[in-house]
Amino acid sequence: MKKIGVAKRQTRDEVEAYLAKLRYALADKNTSIQFVEQRFVDVNRSKKYSNAFTVAKLFPDKPAEKILRDELASLRAEEYIETVADTTFAKRSALWVFGKRYGNEEVYIKFRVEIIQRSHILVLSFHFSTVPFSRVDFPFAK
Repeated sequence: MKKIGVAKRQTRDEVEAYLAKLRYALADKNTSIQFVEQRFVDVNRSKKYSNAFTVAKLFPDKPAEKILRDELASLRAEEYIETVADTTFAKRSALWVFGKRYGNEEVYIKFRVEIIQRSHILVLSFHFSTVPFSRVDFPFAK
């Protein structure tokens, strides 16, 4: 998985607080969700690892925004991997990385929540993982 910034591990309390912020934002129906369906890296990557393919494969015939609202709301601290600084937009908040299993498939999820005048969630990644997850990837796994 290509990193877009320096990775950092948060404490469990920080992850729980961020998940609470995420759920707060998701509870507001006016929160916008921006889903990057086609990324620059997808040009040189198998279609299987694209955001659009993953969402369509896992959740056929469901709107992406509803899927993302439900899936982000269900994230747990045990699924946290790391936090990365956004080197492309240095003044923006960090991106939070989680990994989730759907049957035999592993999905890499990277997003940020911004609460300014109204909440906005950017989902940069929601795709099948290009690298198998290992227990080491999840600092709070049980």
